[in-house]
This record gives sequence, C-alpha cells and structure tokens, in this order.
Amino acid sequence: MVRTHRIALPGVLALALALPMILPVATAQAEPPAPATTRSVASASVGVQLELPRPTGAHAVGLSTLHLVDTGRPDPWVPAAGPRQLMVSLFYPARRGTGDPAPYMTTQEAALLLERQVPGAGIPPETLSGTRSWARSDARPAHGRFPLVLLSPGFTMPRTTLTSLAEDLASRGYVVALVNHTYEDSGTTFPDGRTLGCVVCDDIPGGWPVVNQSRAKDVSFVIDQLTSRHSPCRYRQMIDRDRIGMAGHSVGGSAAASAMTADKRVRAGVDMDGTFDIPIPATGLDHRPFLLLGTQSGHAPGEDHSWDRAWTNLDGWKRWLTVTGTDHISFTDLPVLAGQLNIPIPGATISGERSAEITRAYVAAFFDLHLKGRPQPLLDGPSSANPEVTFQHHP
Repeated sequence: MVRTHRIALPGVLALALALPMILPVATAQAEPPAPATTRSVASASVGVQLELPRPTGAHAVGLSTLHLVDTGRPDPWVPAAGPRQLMVSLFYPARRGTGDPAPYMTTQEAALLLERQVPGAGIPPETLSGTRSWARSDARPAHGRFPLVLLSPGFTMPRTTLTSLAEDLASRGYVVALVNHTYEDSGTTFPDGRTLGCVVCDDIPGGWPVVNQSRAKDVSFVIDQLTSRHSPCRYRQMIDRDRIGMAGHSVGGSAAASAMTADKRVRAGVDMDGTFDIPIPATGLDHRPFLLLGTQSGHAPGEDHSWDRAWTNLDGWKRWLTVTGTDHISFTDLPVLAGQLNIPIPGATISGERSAEITRAYVAAFFDLHLKGRPQPLLDGPSSANPEVTFQHHP
C-alpha cells in the first residue's frame, strides 16, 4: 500500500538536482544541457522573482496573520512549552486598493524549509521568502458573510505551501483559515520573533493517528476562535458559521476526515493525496460530502487501500478523482516555484502551473456546490477541458 504523508522532497527536488534542467532547445544541433548541480541551481535562483498564479475569482484578497493560544490544552508534542499555540493565515475577500503586499513567509521559515527539503541546493532563502503572492496585508474586508474553509498542510510542510489555493478560494468568496500545526513543520515564526522548528518530523510519538487527532483538535479550536460570539477576531462578522468546510494535503487531508468525525460543524471535506490513518467510520460522516483528489499513480483503486475503504464508508455525496501526471507535492505551491527555478519534479509530467489550475478548479467547485449550493457541472463527470482528471468511481 502506498502511504502518502511524509513529504520527502530530498527524494523529489533534491533528486531533481541530479537530472537535466528543463531548458528550451535553441536548435536541433544544440548540445544536451549539462546536469544540474547545486551550484547551477543556486546561481540560477539568484535574482529570480518567484510568483504564485493569479487568483481566479472576482474579489481582491486580504490577509491577516493570527496568533492563537489554546489555554485549555497543553501542547501535545512539547508539554513543557505550555498551552498549544498556533499561527493562522486568514485570507478573506477584500476591497480593492487597500492593504499592503503580503509576505509569503519569513526568511527564517524559508531557510528551514530549504534546509529540510533540499539541503545543499544553495537556493538563497530570500528567493523563496520573496515569492510574490496576491494577498494584501490587513486589507479592508469586503461586505457580506462568507463560508469558512480551513486548510491543513502536509506533514513537515509550513502552512504557506498552500497559499495559492487559499488565495484562490478567498478570491472566489471564502474566508480561508490556513493553519500551521506547531512542531509538525520545518519552521514557523511567531510574533515574538521565535521560529519554532519541527520536533516530531523524524519520530512521531504514538504514530500517524495521533497526528490526525491532534490536528482535529487544532481545527476545532480555530473554528471556536473564529466564530464564537465572544471571539476577539475582528473578521468574525464575515464568517457564516453554518457553512464550514475543510481541505488538506497529505496528512492534512486525512485530518479533514478526522475533524469531520470529531466536529459536526465541518460540513464538507477534501483529502488531497493523503492516506487515511484513522479509517472513516463504518457509519459514515452523517451524509456529509467528501472529495478524494489524488495522484493517478498513488491513488487509483487498489493503490492505497485506505481510499478503497473510505469510498465504501462515505455515506454522503462523494467523488474519487485522480490526476494523471501529478506527484504527491503537485497539490501544493512547490511545483509552481520549482518550475520557475527550472527544477523538474520527478514523477510529474504536467507543469506546476497546470496542477495548480486543476487543484484550484476542483476544490473550489466542490465547496461552491456544498457550501454555496451552486450547481457544478465540473463535478458531474469527465471533462474534455481536463483530460488529466479521471473519475474513478461514480456513486
């Protein structure tokens, strides 16, 4: 069985450093490109302006960074640290022309991500941290009330690696809470300037089910903080607390099902290429809808038996989609940024831009259908516009 949780970019991007760079061929007589080395990648990345794809919705996007402290729960990984603390990037529909350009991540976060995922590549942290995104810090909120979608990143990955999806959903009329899970990612910077690294990336006490359970508690706490009538969050009035969904990548996708099991407020869920560490209950999810979106190579029927079991147990609206030409990380920002650095992704035959386009389209269609009640023909069956997407099962 394929287990798709641990994000092993040393086996992806680092391997790519030994492969030929993707470069245009000038003439038929041109010599084949020399193998990429860490030196050539480093030199090629100097001065490159990385940029995320433009959001596709009608709204401008605002961003507020929240520091949330759960005083009723000690940190599950480092009890000596005291109460569980989380950083949350809150994206929301905003008024155009307000706010300032939002940073992608801090330089220290970028340095720790590169150190863990592509050690020795020589990519300057400033190249990654300086990625141009589309959100505006503390922009004035748009009028109206919007559904809330929570996003949970893959294991070892900082929350910012789902920024493109978060921005796109916000532009389409969602408030999006992109949650970090402290001590489970390469590094997260807190308001006091500390950057907390990963404590459990190489050894998880209790194993993957504990990660799922912890993330479900994180998510419920974030929902409380964002929607409670006594919430200090100034964006609370924007959120329709009767329309809440969750999506996640890798273990974050598995945790979406765990959160739905534990918290009935989460009305719809998406698993992007994550093995279910805790099976979906045989009794289902109270008829709530769920989308399985994964790689063709790893999540066609029979490849990950946890998906076969999940499909049987899901008792509401459901779809099982696989995307040919994608790799496990294709549902994140990383292939987009790697492509702009001419670093190929082994196992991926479609571009990062294309995988981002597919991911954003199908995830948004799912939430538009189930949180906004808008018909979505894209989810009715195969589309000639998206030949990479296979509908594995149809209920």
